[in-house]
Amino acid sequence: MKLSYSGQEQVKAPPAAVWAFVQDPERVARCLPDVQDVVVHDQNHMDATVQVGVGMVRGKFKFKIEVQPDEAQNRVNVKVQGGGLGSVVDLTAGAKVIDNGDGTTTLDWTGDATMRGPVATVGGRVLDAQAQKLIQRTFQNMSAQVEARAGTLA
Repeated sequence: MKLSYSGQEQVKAPPAAVWAFVQDPERVARCLPDVQDVVVHDQNHMDATVQVGVGMVRGKFKFKIEVQPDEAQNRVNVKVQGGGLGSVVDLTAGAKVIDNGDGTTTLDWTGDATMRGPVATVGGRVLDAQAQKLIQRTFQNMSAQVEARAGTLA
């Protein structure tokens, strides 16, 4: 099952604060909803264990995450691969970092996911709504953490 999403998140912090945040892989991984554990391997690679609940499918999923910040292109990309309970998830998400010119930043994001196994059999609408919510919440968490960090530095 393939799913695609897009949206925007307003961050009440300048782009420099966003770039500083996305260069820290543990902080980025902690933005995943229901994350239970994060193991950082290097500046761009980490593993995360996440509690997942989609319909009747509930349990822990393990993911390999690669964060690819590209300040020259004003873009950060994230690749997530893994799964659990006999299901496999491949997710590619990215956000264009837009300077609003007033000390705030817009993350103009997109995400594409492919799911196989029991999680994909839950049903289109349930899975679609849950995946949209998880991606949206990840960017909301990122925004909140960047804002909190920028506030402590001001």
